[in-house]
Amino acid sequence: LDDNSLVATANALPARLAERQARYGGSWFAERYIDGREFNLALLEGPQGMTLLPPAEIVFHDYPPGKPRIVGYAAKWDEHSFEFQNTPRRFDFAAADQPLLRQLNELAQRCSALFGLRGYARVDFRVDAHNQPWVLEINTNPCLSPDAGFAAALAQAGLSLRAAVAHIVTA
Repeated sequence: LDDNSLVATANALPARLAERQARYGGSWFAERYIDGREFNLALLEGPQGMTLLPPAEIVFHDYPPGKPRIVGYAAKWDEHSFEFQNTPRRFDFAAADQPLLRQLNELAQRCSALFGLRGYARVDFRVDAHNQPWVLEINTNPCLSPDAGFAAALAQAGLSLRAAVAHIVTA
């Protein structure tokens, strides 16, 4: 994903899909862009099953008007990019966010049960202007590097990456 992944009209979609397929190969699909807040909810299997770790929100700091608020390739992997430097995650939430966080937790648990998630996983959400959550993806193999979001959620829960890997291996 990058800023060029978005199209403004349905008529522009076939050409964009063809361009991506020609450039990268494989099959491509499109889904509706949901403008709003982005959340990651990590899950780790323990003795009682899949347990939610503290939720994280990706903040789109200082994004200019018109710039798509997406966590694309640059935000994840290009340390010198605007996107990487301006999409920090946060774990501190206002009291007003608590009902939304409860709803996200419930949805993540339902996704876990529905898809039979095991070991570890992450459910990513967008929340639109009407406070409606949308599941973006269920990541059954999120990155476990020490600087990734899963490790950050573990740290917020007071767990080490080593302890988490032990949980995963014995799950």
